[in-house]
Amino acid sequence: MTAALFRASLFHTAADPFRDDGALVYHEDGGLLVRDGRVAASGDYQTVRADWPDAPTTDWRGGVLLPGFVDAHVHFPQLRIIGGFGRTLLEWLDELALPEEARMADVAYARQTAETFVRALAAHGTTTALVFGAHFASAMAALFEAAAAAGLRIVSGLVLADRLLRPDLHQTPEDAYRASVDLIRRFHGKGRLLYAVTPRFARSTSEAMLEVCQTLLGEHDTVRAQSHINESPREVAEVARLFPWARDYLAVYERYGVAGRRAVLAHNVHPTPAELERLAAARTAVAHCPASNAVLGSGIFPLRRHLDAGVRCALGTDVGAGTGFGMLKEGLQAYLMQRVAPDGVALDPGHLLYLATLAGAEALGLDDEIGSFGAGKAADFVYLRPPAGSPLEAVLRHADGARHALGAMFMLAGSESVREVRVAGSPVFRRGPEPIA
Repeated sequence: MTAALFRASLFHTAADPFRDDGALVYHEDGGLLVRDGRVAASGDYQTVRADWPDAPTTDWRGGVLLPGFVDAHVHFPQLRIIGGFGRTLLEWLDELALPEEARMADVAYARQTAETFVRALAAHGTTTALVFGAHFASAMAALFEAAAAAGLRIVSGLVLADRLLRPDLHQTPEDAYRASVDLIRRFHGKGRLLYAVTPRFARSTSEAMLEVCQTLLGEHDTVRAQSHINESPREVAEVARLFPWARDYLAVYERYGVAGRRAVLAHNVHPTPAELERLAAARTAVAHCPASNAVLGSGIFPLRRHLDAGVRCALGTDVGAGTGFGMLKEGLQAYLMQRVAPDGVALDPGHLLYLATLAGAEALGLDDEIGSFGAGKAADFVYLRPPAGSPLEAVLRHADGARHALGAMFMLAGSESVREVRVAGSPVFRRGPEPIA
């Protein structure tokens, strides 16, 4: 068995800090022992070294080790439209997102976009992502193939829609079912890839298409589900008009099985009390996307209401309405939005690290495998080290304790500070002069 010891300051959340004040774990001189792609031990460097005296050490002091980031909501076909200002959700879809998504019918264009997309995830320290896919099976195959080649953990699926989008993005329910089954057969559970049944949102999926989703989830009991919910008031009103039998937006997904432990629903900016109660009871997770909520003017996420109800929440960048791939930046945006929310939650750096790592793993049902440095988990991690002479380097050198140091990383660290990223112990990204062990 091969083992390697990495020495740096080390942070992770061993539990949910919203419920456990001692969840944030910090070692100023930390050691992460990786054996055969898994975490064998983590803690104080000298203690780990004493237990593993023969393990070769990579000395990364001056930097920080964090678990790999988990992006709970991001759109691969929207990479090239980041930066669209001044539009509401439905305007943005019609004018920017959907025209770009139609271009994914071109396999070469989709493949190039997919390769750029997975490189961008890795370069920002994201090792696992729940990815809203494309409307075309060939584009989905390109994404899965690019992710497999890059070594990332990707959960994604063919986007299903049959109304109220561009006609070239519509499928028949029969075609959607056949294409989805083929993609599940080819990619689900292969290496680090998983499949997610992906109705675009209730507005664009008829009851016949939602029945397809229900069938797929029933036939394949390990696939996940994802969609959007309660993102903007106009969208919520349209769903109520299209499904007059439904008591609320969530009821549409509940009827067709797109809810529960296997499901992650993005946004939920405008939930009813009853929806929050049912989300919590069913263990449906919500992907909080603060940057895109601000960009599109959708509203401020009611985090306190979710926490009080017991709803599981994680963070998503929501590229391309979001402002980029950085999960540290997304955590900072969550903090800022809660500072100005009428009933905001006082988030500290430990909360942000949890939302960007272990919470995402929990939302995807992967917390036994990833999300922290618990022994036996896959060694997915990010080595952060600020450039010499940078403001972040100065802050870290003089940081007043662990939370100050971690907070400074959320405030100041961008992709330039991501020096190396590993998935199951293997490098998937490297920047800078530090050697790969």
